[in-house]
Amino acid sequence: MSDSIATTPGAKMMFMIRRRKDASRDEMIAHWYKNHMPGVLEAQEAAKAAGRRPARKYLVTLFNGEQGEHKPRPTYDGMAQLWFDKPLRKPDGPMFSEPRDTFDQKVEPFVPWATTEHVVIDGADDLPVVPLTLNEPFPTTRSNLFKVSFLVKAKDRVDWAEFFRVWLEDHAPNVEETMHKVGGLRYVVSHSIDPDDEPYAGMAELYFRDPSGWARYGETITPDDFGPMVDRDETIWFGADTELIGIP
Repeated sequence: MSDSIATTPGAKMMFMIRRRKDASRDEMIAHWYKNHMPGVLEAQEAAKAAGRRPARKYLVTLFNGEQGEHKPRPTYDGMAQLWFDKPLRKPDGPMFSEPRDTFDQKVEPFVPWATTEHVVIDGADDLPVVPLTLNEPFPTTRSNLFKVSFLVKAKDRVDWAEFFRVWLEDHAPNVEETMHKVGGLRYVVSHSIDPDDEPYAGMAELYFRDPSGWARYGETITPDDFGPMVDRDETIWFGADTELIGIP
């Protein structure tokens, strides 16, 4: 692995969110921001008060209505990510089948997905977090960006050690070089901690200033040894131009 890649301690927990058929995207977003995120923040404060380790970071990405997978109803409408000192226990089934808040009533039950995060390009200076000043500081929002999130599916019977090695040692430097050429802002790779028990091998997140950067990236990136290991038919991507930040 390149010396420039920083591995984040602990676990980055993913929660992939899909709204119910009778809920609109705007309705889901409204309840996510107003009714769900404050509850998650309160739960972290309660954990701290009880002597438990709360999430260190909490980020929500709202996928755009028109997705890269070109489906009338997207597989996912967004995702929540929380960083903990260790992975959360995986439940036997989807979480919150009994809703705790209105957001839970508007989305399908979801399952946590534990990953290890590798930061290839940090981009913190280009993606500042600005707390609110006329309301509670958090949750806040961040825009002026275009983010592409890849859910990466591996081919059957892949050797996981080799798959993740090639991802970080061959593909990540290729993407990093391309990102620098086209003015990309941030590049993060997250590997499934237990890939045999997850729907995806991992996630790649690429940040640009606007969609034109993503277009230039597609025109510039060159093939590498990682491509033949990926199931391209089952790998999907989503564009986003807004993030909700609960814990920076």
